[in-house]
Amino acid sequence: MKRVLTPLVALVALLALNRFLPTVLNPYYFQVLILVGINITLAVSLNLVNGFTGQFSIGHAGFMAAGAYGSAMFTVTWGQKLAAAMVAAHVSAPVAQGALLLVSLLLGGGLAAIFGYLVGLPSLRLRGDYLAIVTLGFGEIIRVLILNIDAVGGARGLPGIPQWANFFWVFLVATIVIALAVNLANSTHGRALFAIRDDEIAAEALGVDTTAYKVTAFVLGAFFAGVAGGLFAHYLSYLNPSTFTFLKSIEVIAMVVLGGMGSITGSVLAAIVLTLLPEALRAVKDYRMVIYALMLIILMITRPQGLMGTRELSWALLTGKKQGGRS
Repeated sequence: MKRVLTPLVALVALLALNRFLPTVLNPYYFQVLILVGINITLAVSLNLVNGFTGQFSIGHAGFMAAGAYGSAMFTVTWGQKLAAAMVAAHVSAPVAQGALLLVSLLLGGGLAAIFGYLVGLPSLRLRGDYLAIVTLGFGEIIRVLILNIDAVGGARGLPGIPQWANFFWVFLVATIVIALAVNLANSTHGRALFAIRDDEIAAEALGVDTTAYKVTAFVLGAFFAGVAGGLFAHYLSYLNPSTFTFLKSIEVIAMVVLGGMGSITGSVLAAIVLTLLPEALRAVKDYRMVIYALMLIILMITRPQGLMGTRELSWALLTGKKQGGRS
């Protein structure tokens, strides 16, 4: 009963907040809230690679771009026509738009997952700096390809994307990604990923197919990065290649590292903090990014393991009781 009721309560709460929040929040604050949800998805999805398996990928913006443009091209080319046809067939507009948004997100995520597999299968045999360089190069290849393909707008960007994403969809996806990551971490597959992170050679000696597990984590991370890109596209209604530079990848990596490598709770908290902090510092204008960088440096010096380390937020942790956890 609990397994059935919990998702139902979450859905009802998201639907209620989706209707209530836009009426009480300033549009600017509401947009920042949406970006928080998208960044949570990005941070947790990258944590599957960098935190769970101990790899170092810095091409996450490339997967986000692939998902964003793939998803947007579907809705711009066919989605809006299909939505109009469904409305003409007496299907309510929100239902039609929601169904087609879901299809577009799956297509965008699938495209990003394909790219993740293509880059992951050969490159995840590499380690450390070599893997980082390959993933960085891949992210830049995706961005440059988009920049030079006129069909997706090229350097002009891609306008006219229907604004179908809202609070419900953004935080539904974030909730699903968090739930998947938690269940993966507590499964036998999760323990295999953590074993690879702690000592890949020892894990391989014990019979763990390290390459297969790393590629699986890479593909999952790429898929959800693509879905986050699709949500980004369908909320802002415009895409530009300059959004997906390697600086975006570094921003997501900062969230994972700041939160704690391997900590899902830490990724969520860091995504919230690093999305809100630059906005909170806008009052200081020219010194905003200097203060932002300085605060990050101080935090990493005083808390090098991240906000949560490898721990997860739980009732036992809040009450100070001893609990078992991942090392």
